[in-house]
Amino acid sequence: MTEAILLVGGKGTRLRPLTVHTPKPMVPAAGVPFLTHQLARARAAGVDHIVLATSYLAEVFEPHFGDGSALGLHLEYVTEKEPLGTGGALRNVAERLHSGPDEPVLVFNGDILTGLDIRALVDTHESTGADVSLHLTKVTDPRAYGLVPTDDTGRVLAFLEKPQTPEEIVTDQINAGAYVFRRSVIDTIPAGRPVSVERETFPGLLAAGAHLQGMVDSTYWLDLGTPAAFVRGSADLVMGRAPSPAVPGRRGDRLILPTARVAPDAKLTGGTVVGEGAFVAEGARVCGSTIMPGAVIEPDAVITDSLIGSRARVGERSVLTGAVVGDGAVVGADNELRDGVRVWCDACIPAGAVRFSSDQ
Repeated sequence: MTEAILLVGGKGTRLRPLTVHTPKPMVPAAGVPFLTHQLARARAAGVDHIVLATSYLAEVFEPHFGDGSALGLHLEYVTEKEPLGTGGALRNVAERLHSGPDEPVLVFNGDILTGLDIRALVDTHESTGADVSLHLTKVTDPRAYGLVPTDDTGRVLAFLEKPQTPEEIVTDQINAGAYVFRRSVIDTIPAGRPVSVERETFPGLLAAGAHLQGMVDSTYWLDLGTPAAFVRGSADLVMGRAPSPAVPGRRGDRLILPTARVAPDAKLTGGTVVGEGAFVAEGARVCGSTIMPGAVIEPDAVITDSLIGSRARVGERSVLTGAVVGDGAVVGADNELRDGVRVWCDACIPAGAVRFSSDQ
């Protein structure tokens, strides 16, 4: 296997305002665009040609990664004029593939952070003679996911929608968003219209008697679709809980990019990242959070499990927990922002305007 398709066209609506100016795969995780981690892991598994299926803010990708040579890859970019779904995106880039009809093509969703053994998935695909092989993972609560039951040999039996009742939970195995396709299967996907591999392609193949193989790999897996998950994923990369050869520094409690400045008595813990040109002032405490390039954290601010956007500013003594602050936004002094709050890009919250406790 030498080539892959990366699906990076989604709008990342669940991640807004992080994705107002930046496509989801380009939002920094552990100091580099998240896509960098996926590209590096694919390269480490022996992939050398990757086609990026782009759509939303497609113009951002190529200026950053170029032809991929800096990563030891050959990258190509194909942009959808209209969103085509996961299956439609695969079909739309098929002509850029070099593989023969029976050769394997790796496919990744662009928002999954995983420790998947990519070579093992390819080996499973080839040893079983499958038409498509799927990475499956086990979750404690599968109600939010489509279920993929398999037989004793790993052959896929069905694709089940998100279960609504306990009786419908027939397995804890879910589709983890990485596949190996026989090249000829990609060519059978209808062209020029939206197609979902999960809802149309896979069930259709199963109904036609095709061989779909599941491989359960329950190493690290995280869907980065929400701000809380994205912040956690970045912290896990920094602390070494999630594997990646692309983390720009040693694993540990914090990652400070080269041009960032941190006051000597500021405390950074829990996999915190301080991006290029950012500043964390004296007395500030930052845990498990991402401070994007150019952001400023003023004295004695306390930031936990939060993401502070590029060029944003958090004022003195403000306390943020589970918050997302968009690019260029200003949170004035003495505010308290709690779990789930999203401050939009360039918004300005005056000093002491939002509190969950007394100001005394």
